[in-house]
Amino acid sequence: MTSRKPIAVGTNDSAQSQAAVLWAARRAHRADLPLVILHVVDDRWVAEPYPWFGTLQQAGEELLKTAAGRLEGTVPVSPDTELLTGSVGGSLAKYSKRTSMMVMGSGSGHFGGTLADRALQVATAAKVPVAVVGTQDLEGRSGVVVGVDGSPESTQAVAFAAAEADREGDELTVVYAVDVPDPIIDAGLSPAAMAELIADEERVVLSEAVAGLKEDYPDLVVHQRLETERGAVAGLVEAAAGARLLVVGSRGKGAFKRLLLGSTAHGVLKHLPCPVIITRTDAALTV
Repeated sequence: MTSRKPIAVGTNDSAQSQAAVLWAARRAHRADLPLVILHVVDDRWVAEPYPWFGTLQQAGEELLKTAAGRLEGTVPVSPDTELLTGSVGGSLAKYSKRTSMMVMGSGSGHFGGTLADRALQVATAAKVPVAVVGTQDLEGRSGVVVGVDGSPESTQAVAFAAAEADREGDELTVVYAVDVPDPIIDAGLSPAAMAELIADEERVVLSEAVAGLKEDYPDLVVHQRLETERGAVAGLVEAAAGARLLVVGSRGKGAFKRLLLGSTAHGVLKHLPCPVIITRTDAALTV
């Protein structure tokens, strides 16, 4: 390990966040890293110290105690807990600087808010890999899936996914989804040969994405999958339907480089097929 920074997981006691706490605890145990369970009391609308705010803080402390207690006898970790105040997404994203990975539940309509205004905020602003966990049954699942598109972010995602798959004895599936002209629909605009030519060119991108993996991980089984019949989000969600983990980069090679979270990462989180890790190009591969 190159870092002893903890894995941190946010909780609001929803089913999704309970699943996230358990997932984070198991990962911290395997990686021999500390675990911190976080809860945020939203104080953005408190203009003065109302008496009931102390009640919210007390409830938050009890929630953290309950979350930590659920791990007893389940995962051999001794988590720390910390109560934060502020906006939920902003507070967790700021806290991420002190961690090696942030873990979030996929969201609900309860007090923690929805996926769009919680997990997406953290995934957008965090400086470390962010894992988003749903309530899917992971029993019997295997394999790591990673999306690529030739961007530096996807190169980082492949490196993370390969290390993850090799460490856990999983097979790795590298998926590249591209829009290839349909020879029937685009008749008159692009001949059938053009569609195949484009596909051949994109297979080069896919091959480059996995170049060097055999040397780094000689025992790792790597599958390459060029998806030409559906978009990136649908292709990745389908490929990861039975997987243990899906890894995507924070951004792709789209035109909107100013966006902190790309459309593919955004879309995958909206259709979570399994736990998803969003990697960052400026984050070390430590967990």
